[in-house]
Amino acid sequence: MRLPALGRRGEGWVAAQAALLGATAACGFIGSWPAAARWPLVGAGGALGAAGVALGVAGGVRLGRALTPLPAPRAGADLCDTGVYAHARHPIYGGVLLVAAGWALARSPVALVPAAALVPFFVLKAAREEAWLVERHPGYDAYRRAVRRRFLPGLF
Repeated sequence: MRLPALGRRGEGWVAAQAALLGATAACGFIGSWPAAARWPLVGAGGALGAAGVALGVAGGVRLGRALTPLPAPRAGADLCDTGVYAHARHPIYGGVLLVAAGWALARSPVALVPAAALVPFFVLKAAREEAWLVERHPGYDAYRRAVRRRFLPGLF
């Protein structure tokens, strides 16, 4: 399946991502968890959020100057296949998923809806990004076969 570019470098994907993240954040202020579950969920959400920040930062640091919010890779950027990228192909997306899930758990069940919608969104955005990476890097297919996890090392 050929996914649309949504802009020369995928700007529309970033706009849609921002809308989903904004909805997740806003829905965190609608409703709340039952009192008995609130503090355990705040703890679990905080742990997930911290893990997400760590994963996202590790991915961003490893990319260095190649880092871009757009799904199209920067011109001249090398294929990154070391560090956290040896374990997951899109760890920054995985980090965002963990932060969104952590926020929803810590704040409100309503926030779980847009947070959950981020999963299929990132599957599609990653597929679009990988189509560009295959065009740009001849070794990307081999990398994709070697690194089976998309977002979370050892999990997903």
